[in-house]
Amino acid sequence: MAKFTLDVNGEKRTVEVAADTPLLWVLRDHLQLTGTKYGCGVGLCGSCTVLVNGEAERSCSLPVSQVVGKNILTVEGLGGHHPVQEAFVAEDVPQCGYCQSGQVMQAVALLSAKPKPTAEQIAAAMGDVLCRCGTYDRIARAIARVARR
Repeated sequence: MAKFTLDVNGEKRTVEVAADTPLLWVLRDHLQLTGTKYGCGVGLCGSCTVLVNGEAERSCSLPVSQVVGKNILTVEGLGGHHPVQEAFVAEDVPQCGYCQSGQVMQAVALLSAKPKPTAEQIAAAMGDVLCRCGTYDRIARAIARVARR
């Protein structure tokens, strides 16, 4: 076990865990930030997506030792009124909600890098975040809505 000080949602937080502990479990079990979800455990489904230095990362396969000194942003850090979150509600995206935090964080990363993405860029960026309910068209409309602002 080692102590790691992390910058999560703009706050310095210290945890004592093994260096190879996935960031997902640090967030959920040690910092009680449960908005980030466990889906597949191998970085394929995207439910666990968070932003690390502004880039979308799969937290289930990212060791905590690799994020020290980096800015970590979770869905809780968006505050609930981020334009992407508001657009998801306006476009009636949420169904079961399981993938929603990963979808939102992936969309925030996309819009930060490309404020006016094309439909093709939206599809490419969002294609790896799986939605059990199949609301992909609504997700794309929500992202396009934010881009039009």
